[in-house]
Amino acid sequence: MKIGIMSDSHHDLSAIDDAICLADDVDCWLHAGDSIDDAGYLADVSKKPVYAVPGNIDWFSTKPKEILVEIAGKKIFLTHGHKYNVKWTTKYLYEQASKLGADIIVYGHSHVGNEEHVNDKIIINPGSVSEPRDGLDPSFMIIDINNEKINLQRIFLK
Repeated sequence: MKIGIMSDSHHDLSAIDDAICLADDVDCWLHAGDSIDDAGYLADVSKKPVYAVPGNIDWFSTKPKEILVEIAGKKIFLTHGHKYNVKWTTKYLYEQASKLGADIIVYGHSHVGNEEHVNDKIIINPGSVSEPRDGLDPSFMIIDINNEKINLQRIFLK
């Protein structure tokens, strides 16, 4: 099962289009917020299921701020991350995901790509698909779950 992961698209529909073209074989998408409307666009254009949460700019949204989804036998905790101080640490994010029994943790907010393996969990920030802050090009990630084997790839748009 291939899962596309993006965050912090900030209404940049051309960046979303570019990501869709580069990941046309994914089975579904995760969108970690900023902007929740972009997740709807992603679903419409990609014709794939999209699991999404609002971010800190989506103050009008009534959608859940975090969700736990099970995909390919893995529990994935999806949140934007601003409520967990992810710009400084992933400790609080990890603690919440552990309480929920998550295997994979996906967040955004910092616009900085990150992959951490902590104990039995993978913590993922795909970076920003539109406005990166890590000195690299805009990016998203693909996670491929094949039984117990998990491969993660960061893909740059430029």
